[in-house]
This record gives sequence, structure tokens and C-alpha cells, in this order.
Amino acid sequence: MSWVLLRRELLLALRRPMDALLPLGFFVVAASLFPLGVGPEPERLREMAPGVIWVCALLASLLSLHGLFEPDAQDGSLDQLLLPPHSAWRLAGVKTLSHWLTHGLPLLLVAPLLALMFGLSGADLGLLLLTLLLGSPVLSLLGSLAAALTLGLRGGALLNLLIVLPLAVPVLIFGSGAVAAQQAALPVQGHLSLLAALLLATAAGLPLATAAALRIAVQ
Repeated sequence: MSWVLLRRELLLALRRPMDALLPLGFFVVAASLFPLGVGPEPERLREMAPGVIWVCALLASLLSLHGLFEPDAQDGSLDQLLLPPHSAWRLAGVKTLSHWLTHGLPLLLVAPLLALMFGLSGADLGLLLLTLLLGSPVLSLLGSLAAALTLGLRGGALLNLLIVLPLAVPVLIFGSGAVAAQQAALPVQGHLSLLAALLLATAAGLPLATAAALRIAVQ
């Protein structure tokens, strides 16, 4: 049943390609503007690259949250998806996975181009991709919870921003801090361990919280 739901979500995403291309375009354009604003000094660009890419990835992920559950709620299909034998927990997990596959994974694929533009070395680029691989699913999980909490509310997109940004600060700090630590020849295992712990904790708990919020929203 989960595979059927995931297939449905991916097919819907293919029918609405602009929903995924808009955040990706924002990610590329926003990150590309920083070298124009701060100057072309290679050393300065390398130092700021991890933070810039992580901040742009976070903001890009926020652009797609309002459409996570809202279209299904408007056409009535969300009520059907929450009925037995479907599970609200399973639906929340599939929605989150689909969001990461269509919005988080493309950011990982484009990030190497931006990293090279900032002059990151191969080792720093590899570590940056690893932190994005660990941290971007956390952003999708947080965004899924925020989208469920604000479902049907006026100004839900702004509320999503206010909910996710404070919660995503640890991911942002550890993700960009790992690359900064490697650039300073410091250990990075602590940053990666904390990112992995955040991923495991959110993957275990947030789908249940999202499912509860969805049940409340459709009542």
C-alpha cells in the first residue's frame, strides 16, 4: 500500500513539474547572487560556501511546503486517504518521502555545481553532499509537520515559515559547521553524528505527530 501511495505522489509531481522546478531555480539563483554581492575573492567564497548553500537549501525547501497536503485537502482526496485501510502515519511518511525525492534530492544533484562555483575542494564538496544527504530529509520531515499543522489555515505559507525556521536551526548549524570544521582542519565526526541523530529522531517521531495533526485538520 505504501508503494501505491508513493507512486501516486510521484506521478502527481510529474504532472506538476513547476512545483519542483521553482524551489530548485530559487536555490540556484539565490546561491549564485552571493558571489556578486560579496566579491570574487576565492578564500572568502570558500569560507562562506557551506553556510550559503545550506541557507539557500533551507529556504528553497520552504517554498514547496504549502502544496504538501493542501491540494489533497481541497479536492477531498485527503479524507479518503485517511480512511481505513489507509493509515495516517503511513500517509505522512509517504508524503514526506515524496517531498524529499522531488524537492530535496534535486538540491543535492545541483549542489556540486554551486560548490564548484564557490571554489570548494573535492573533499569539502563530498562532505557537503554528505551533510545535505543527512540533513535535507530532516527539513522535509519538519516541513511535513508544519504543513499538517497549518492545513486549511489562512496564511498557512507564512506560518510554515515561522514554524520550520527555528526548528531547522540545529540542522543548519551542524550541516554547515561540518564543512567549516574540515576547512579549519578540525574533526567533523561530532557534526555528522549529531546530524544522523537528528535524522533518526525526526524520522521516528515526526510522522506520528504529522499523522495526528492531519486527523485534527480533517475533523
